Amino acid sequence: MPSVNPDQSDKDSEPFVEVDPTGRYGRYTELLGSGAVKKVYRAFDQEEGIEVAWNQVKLRNFSDDPAMIDRLYSEVRLLRSLTNNSIISLYSFWRDEEHNTLNFITEVCTSGNLREYRKKHRQVSMKALKKWSKQILKGLNYLHSHEPCIIHRDLNCSNVFVNGNTGQVKVGDLGLAAIVGKNHSAHSILGTPEFMAPELYDEHYTELIDIYSFGMCVLEMVTLEIPYSECDNVAKIYKKVSSGVKPQALDKVRDADVRAFIERCIAQPGERPSAAELLKDPFYDEVDDYDENV
Repeated sequence: MPSVNPDQSDKDSEPFVEVDPTGRYGRYTELLGSGAVKKVYRAFDQEEGIEVAWNQVKLRNFSDDPAMIDRLYSEVRLLRSLTNNSIISLYSFWRDEEHNTLNFITEVCTSGNLREYRKKHRQVSMKALKKWSKQILKGLNYLHSHEPCIIHRDLNCSNVFVNGNTGQVKVGDLGLAAIVGKNHSAHSILGTPEFMAPELYDEHYTELIDIYSFGMCVLEMVTLEIPYSECDNVAKIYKKVSSGVKPQALDKVRDADVRAFIERCIAQPGERPSAAELLKDPFYDEVDDYDENV
């Protein structure tokens, strides 16, 4: 659909550097984020008049890894099927054969990821941290109760996004998510080491690994420290995690209730509560749904 004022040469307008095949979405040069697999640019939806995120993956980087390309397509198909306030929405996707890229348009969160946002705003009440964490839990509960069950597998504060003007928090980056069957178990090792549950290394785990990662997210939110930052390599992290040694950051949590809540999340799998159970935890008694602005 053409825009009302299609003259991109107007000195006040910001030119698009790329437009999707339908002409609806235009991409700007500004980079919102960059990861190992994709780049995310600021973009505009001309039909709705809203800013969006244009995610672009250069498929030639994975020409010798068809499994990775399959996984990327899986992420896109998966995202397209999800509708939840606490999960990043996907609007459109296509493959650009000429440039060999996979492109997908998602909603944009104006304040970036939670890790950056928390570092920027160091003076935050415990109530605000609880509001954020409760919204992450709602997203996890949606994924885990989805048919079939979806395990995120790479939940950390850089994969959670914030709309700072509303306090809204959303789970994103489902690139490593696994769709599991009725037994809710998966078998491959992947994720971000500091946030990976010990049973992940045993290659037999359930959606409760996301609860462990969630506990580590809460720990980072409270202490402003990435868990196991005392370790200078992945091998040392693995050794501590697999032998049950808790991250040193946990000792910095002064509030006994907060510490107990985190410890419940990172307990052994048999003692770890589900997202649905944690949402009913007294920890959230002071945070009602109206407070969350969702």
